[in-house]
Amino acid sequence: MNEKSLYTSPYDDNEYKWLLDNIAKHFELDLRGYKQHRVRRRIDMIMRKYSYKDYKTYFNDLKKDPKKWDEFLDKLTINVTEFFRNPEKWEYLKKNVLPRLMKESGSKTKLWSAGCSTGEEPYTLSIILEELKAPKTIKVMATDLDKFVIAKAKRGVYSSRSLVNISEDLKNKYFKKVGPDSYEVSPIIKSRVVFKQHNLLMDPFEKNLDLIVCRNVVIYFDMEAKNGLYKNFAASLRKGGVLFVGSTERIFNYRSLGLEVIEPFFYQKVSD
Repeated sequence: MNEKSLYTSPYDDNEYKWLLDNIAKHFELDLRGYKQHRVRRRIDMIMRKYSYKDYKTYFNDLKKDPKKWDEFLDKLTINVTEFFRNPEKWEYLKKNVLPRLMKESGSKTKLWSAGCSTGEEPYTLSIILEELKAPKTIKVMATDLDKFVIAKAKRGVYSSRSLVNISEDLKNKYFKKVGPDSYEVSPIIKSRVVFKQHNLLMDPFEKNLDLIVCRNVVIYFDMEAKNGLYKNFAASLRKGGVLFVGSTERIFNYRSLGLEVIEPFFYQKVSD
């Protein structure tokens, strides 16, 4: 089944291409590498909500009305996550990966949570760093395209659903109950995470990273964008560094990127 057959839009196809080109040019947001049936369906839903007849009229309003642009960003991003998602993988990271990386890089160990969404992933990393008694100088760089989820991540308040994989011991140590079903991450965990906005398809990547965690993000990209992203991740790792991906994601051409599999969903850089 090709991608076009997954969704049929009531709007003009050529004008849709024009919309994507102009969003990339005007807002520096390139959506062309994402799976288009997902992107277009979401855009069309907003347009139908306001009874737009065509993409050009909608784009003109996006340029003029910041609230409409904020809504566009909010609807186009996918933010479903939880702490310690796939707990056995985080246990492997804690026992086998981070201790080695910190032994090799010491207090300068560089960690990146790419596509961090509402913060559960980088805060999970921060909890592990605390449990390993890592030097306070080791921070987690956490990035996402969506400024709204970054704002939520900085607040660090979550429902019990997000904490389903966290033991009572860790919950008591690193969270404070602030409402009937609200838990705030402790200041010590927050202090290790540095959030910033970043577009994985357009912005430059840092170099000489020890660990990149990018889980359940790449599944929304088409094959060309996916391959480019994995290539950039591999280039950003130092030799010996590790890329940790989601449990539905596999890098089939990992050898050509200078990577090797050290455990399912963990790729170590072995050559440039």
